Amino acid sequence: MARLLLRVAIGGTMITHGVRHGQTLDGTAGWFRSIGFRQPRLQAQLSAAVEVGAGAALIAGAGTPLAASAVVGTMGVAARSVHLPNGFFVNAEGYEYVMNLAIASTALAALGPGKYSVDSALGLDRRISGGQAAALAAGLGLAGAAAQLAMYWRKPAPAPSEPEATSEEAEVEAAS
Repeated sequence: MARLLLRVAIGGTMITHGVRHGQTLDGTAGWFRSIGFRQPRLQAQLSAAVEVGAGAALIAGAGTPLAASAVVGTMGVAARSVHLPNGFFVNAEGYEYVMNLAIASTALAALGPGKYSVDSALGLDRRISGGQAAALAAGLGLAGAAAQLAMYWRKPAPAPSEPEATSEEAEVEAAS
C-alpha cells in the first residue's frame, strides 16, 4: 500500500504540472524562452506530454523504472535551468522540491511498484533488481536531462542592471 501511495503522490504531482503546462502552452513557451530554451514551444509541448505520461505510468505502476527516469530527467532539467543557483529552499525557487521528486522517484524504482500495479500483474516487477532499477531510473533520467540541456538550453545572459545613482542623485533621493 505504501508503494501505491508513493506512486499516486509522485504521479499525481507530475500529471498536475503537465496538465497546467498544456493548458497554458503559450505562457509555458514564453517561460521556457525566458530561462534560455531554444524552441520553447516544442519544450512546452514535450514538458506537458512527458509529465502527464510519466505521471500516469507511475500511478498505474507501468514501466516503473522508465517512468521514474522521466521524472528524474524532468527534475534534472528544472534543477539545472532554474533552481540550483537559488539555493535549497523552494520558497526562493531553490532545488528542494525538484530534488525530492527525483529522489523519491529513484527510491520508487528501487522499491518496485508493489503488488497493485500493472508491472506486478504482468510479472515485470521481478525482472530487474531494486539496485538495477534505481540505477536505470537515475542514470537514464540524468542522461536524458543532460542531452536535452545540451541540445536546447543556454544559460540566459543576466538582465542589464540599472546604472548606480551618482552621489548627487543619491543625496537628492535621500532628501525627498
